[in-house]
Amino acid sequence: MNMLVISSLILIISYLFIAWEKFPKTTVAMLGAALMLMIDHTPAAKVFAHIDFAVIFLLISMMIIVHITSRSGVFNWLGIEMLKHTKGSPKLILFSLAMFTAFFSALLDNVTTVVLILPITYTIARELKIDPIPFLITEIIASNIGGTATLIGDPPNIIIGSAAGLTFMDFVRELTPVIIIILIISVLVLLYMFRKDLQSSVELMEKVACLDNSKTITNKPLMIRSLIVLLLVIAGFMLHEIIHIDAYVIALFGASILMLFETPRQVMHEVEWTTIFFFIGLFIIIGSFAEHGGVKLLASQVLTLTQGDQKSTAMLILWASGVFSAIIDNIPYTVTMVPLINELKASMDVYPLWWSLSLGACLGGNATIIGAAANVIIAESAHAFGCKISFWRFLKYGLLITFISFVISSIFLYIRFFQ
Repeated sequence: MNMLVISSLILIISYLFIAWEKFPKTTVAMLGAALMLMIDHTPAAKVFAHIDFAVIFLLISMMIIVHITSRSGVFNWLGIEMLKHTKGSPKLILFSLAMFTAFFSALLDNVTTVVLILPITYTIARELKIDPIPFLITEIIASNIGGTATLIGDPPNIIIGSAAGLTFMDFVRELTPVIIIILIISVLVLLYMFRKDLQSSVELMEKVACLDNSKTITNKPLMIRSLIVLLLVIAGFMLHEIIHIDAYVIALFGASILMLFETPRQVMHEVEWTTIFFFIGLFIIIGSFAEHGGVKLLASQVLTLTQGDQKSTAMLILWASGVFSAIIDNIPYTVTMVPLINELKASMDVYPLWWSLSLGACLGGNATIIGAAANVIIAESAHAFGCKISFWRFLKYGLLITFISFVISSIFLYIRFFQ
């Protein structure tokens, strides 16, 4: 039995166990990674090559920054301010959180944004005494949609932009209009689907609207120090194209500055290590699968089905990318598709294909709870709040929104490039 078959079996079995939810996701991912490495006798250098340390360091650094900042009470203050401005209406809050998440996912990246928005969300849910799950699912979906709109919003776009020579403004011009349409329709659909969950008593809403926010800031010097670092980190993300410093380096520097005033051992206790090791396990499983030709084989089969027709190729790349991105990480898939699209330059104009790949790879992550990094971060954080976003519960909402997104994307591609 060759390694392609073995790596495929380990990948499939790992994902089935994750979906089954009988065992912790982190345990399943690490066990799958260990099996892959034992059978393949993978050298240490290759193991580390599979792990995207840029994502790992970005996650750890932002968790540290957000934890230290939250101790000042500033996120409680923001949450209560949002409650007061929306008069405590859960529907208005859900809409506001979705727009906030999508906007900052486009400007920063969706991983950073969800780490920032989580403490605000939990403050709101606690004050309203309602289930945070509708807010969390909406934030996952909004973060992936918003991240699709720009070059820096989602890792596949960075890969595509670099390979195709596309600029920040190319993404804004081509994708932002359709992403706004997808976002608004998706949020309206979610508001309808969650209508029974977004209920709060009139008395509680009136009480929330009159909340005193003057005592929520518990440590003003810490707040000032943390916000200065946080704003500088965000500015660094936005100026990435000018300063040419990777996001994870900027975040790591910011976290290190804040830790100068903290006890490192205490701060490290607040990092969600189960999430970090879940990603490490997935990176190893998917990296080994890709190394043995699994992703390349799947991508090649997709492209050969179109027989060189540009419109068919664009549509197939869109929908196939969505399917693959829902079940495997969209980063190795995108990396594999880039050279294959480049090979088609001799027979067709590949410009529309880049946008098909971007829309498919980024929006496909909304289909499942393990489809994108932002999904996993929010799902894991829900446990700390005492609630659970199951694989199947998320699928109920994510699959429908993904289908709607892809229908709209197909119409956009047809009108924009093939009419």
